[in-house]
Amino acid sequence: TCSSEIPDVLDENWALSVNADLRKLSPRELAARAEALGADLICLRLIGAHPDREDRSAEQCAGIVGEILQSSGLPLIVMGSGEAEKDRIVLSAVSEVCRGENVLLGSATEDTYKIVAQAAAAGGHSVIAESPIDINIAKQVNVLLSDAGFDSGRIVMDPTTGALGYGLEYTYSIMERARLGALAGDRMLAMPFVVFAGAEAWRVKEARISEKEQPEWGPEEKRGALWESVTAWALLQAGADILVMRSPQAISWTRAYINEIMNHK
Repeated sequence: TCSSEIPDVLDENWALSVNADLRKLSPRELAARAEALGADLICLRLIGAHPDREDRSAEQCAGIVGEILQSSGLPLIVMGSGEAEKDRIVLSAVSEVCRGENVLLGSATEDTYKIVAQAAAAGGHSVIAESPIDINIAKQVNVLLSDAGFDSGRIVMDPTTGALGYGLEYTYSIMERARLGALAGDRMLAMPFVVFAGAEAWRVKEARISEKEQPEWGPEEKRGALWESVTAWALLQAGADILVMRSPQAISWTRAYINEIMNHK
């Protein structure tokens, strides 16, 4: 499935991945646009909660999430700011406003799993377990969550990925080993995979550098969307279940790719 990632605050990396007419839209409007374009899920990243950004309060963040829930019928992923102490407060508020909606909250790491699991359990939600491209740590985070009493059936693994040309092969091998481990009977590696193809692809210079600087590479809008698409396609082959993407064009191409391989005879 393809999830459209939207930010509460538009940063430089994000602005490059969307058309100019989308850059003035609110998170609620972006979510509605993503649903209209055929996304299967919405992934909201609460960038503005970070103390070094807007330092938005938990109430402000929960309000944004509530607006999206009211305006969209799609399943929702909510990612924190990446600052553990702030996310503890923010995700608790988000969990409460989303109570009963089974939102996927992220991310739980070796250091933050207790915080995220507690927030998710309080509202009946699921959790993204994040690990740094390491199969042993990936399994360990799942074990820690399970030992803390969190339902293993509500855990989705984020193995942390690389973009095309930036460690993608190693990511692929880690995901492949996890899938083989699960098939061999390891229940702590049997969780679904979520991968953030958009965030990774738009971080690299090949996707971001302007046509003015590298005219032989062509227009950056199309090039970046292609870079994101190929990254997503490779991760899909590696076993990804949820592709979190940014460019509407990349999502469209990836949906077409999925339809083609599923209908191929």
